[in-house]
Amino acid sequence: MRTLIIAEAGVNHNGDIELAKRLVAEAANAGADLVKFQSFITSKSISKTAPKAEYQKVTTGQSESQYEMVRKLELSRADHETLIELCAFHGIGFFSTAFDEDSFDMLVDLGLKQVKIPSGEITNLPLLRYMTRLGKPVLLSTGMSNIGEIEAAIDVIESNGTARDQITVLHCTTEYPTPMQDVNLRAMVNLGHALGVQIGYSDHTQGIEVPVAAVALGAVVIEKHFTLDRNMPGPDHLASLEPHEFRAMVQSIRNIELALGDGIKRLSTSEKKNKPIARKSIVASRDIKAGELLTPENLAVKRPGNGLSPMLWDKVLGQPAKRSFIAEEQIEL
Repeated sequence: MRTLIIAEAGVNHNGDIELAKRLVAEAANAGADLVKFQSFITSKSISKTAPKAEYQKVTTGQSESQYEMVRKLELSRADHETLIELCAFHGIGFFSTAFDEDSFDMLVDLGLKQVKIPSGEITNLPLLRYMTRLGKPVLLSTGMSNIGEIEAAIDVIESNGTARDQITVLHCTTEYPTPMQDVNLRAMVNLGHALGVQIGYSDHTQGIEVPVAAVALGAVVIEKHFTLDRNMPGPDHLASLEPHEFRAMVQSIRNIELALGDGIKRLSTSEKKNKPIARKSIVASRDIKAGELLTPENLAVKRPGNGLSPMLWDKVLGQPAKRSFIAEEQIEL
């Protein structure tokens, strides 16, 4: 199964449409299937008294509030239209996460094909109902959640008209960057078993090994933050991949998809030529006369493997030699 790879541009455009346009081009060049932004009206989703997260204080300072920080990162409808058009030009899908009802309505009006529920909204019952009432496929991020909260959100989504087979649960750890000891990839696998849903992984670690490992464990969606430069100012750049790194991640994931195969153990095409070279046959360990009984003393097992298989050893023992054999000649019955 081909993994859906999402380049999470998020707010890494820093409120600059020109940067956003460059992110689209670089995400396409890196091989992502979708480039995802965030759609929000700050006044409808963040209180002016809301504090910043610790990682946001580190990356953007403490002099402004969360509201002030996020307000500068809004994209207008015209910006969305520009980015959608540019995505079509570059052959990459446009995607965005809505954080309020008006932003969701705008995305639907612009042709949104699937819904992303961000981790912070998994307990937002009114928004869950609003965003899943249309029956579109849902990606549900689960950062900061326990299994009970995830089950409750899925119950809401299902009861609102979206079938469970249209829900993909994304394992996620909401810390930027995420420490390796907090990733807990096995939880992703257990979510799939426990909930009967497709699984994916929304990654905030540094590097590419964890999302690649997630694909090996069964993730069908990978979402990874993407930036032009990790040293740029802004809340999410530090936990993002730069273009060359994202490209390497995509290639690694595609290689893993090939390597996973279909699960049936068989002789592969590439190794067929090596089979007779690496395996062995039953041979004479010394000269053997016609009619002489074949015994462990006059037989040996040696390469190549284009003669009698050593698995026939017990059948061969005690048989009279059908003809004379010279040392190291393959035995015939």
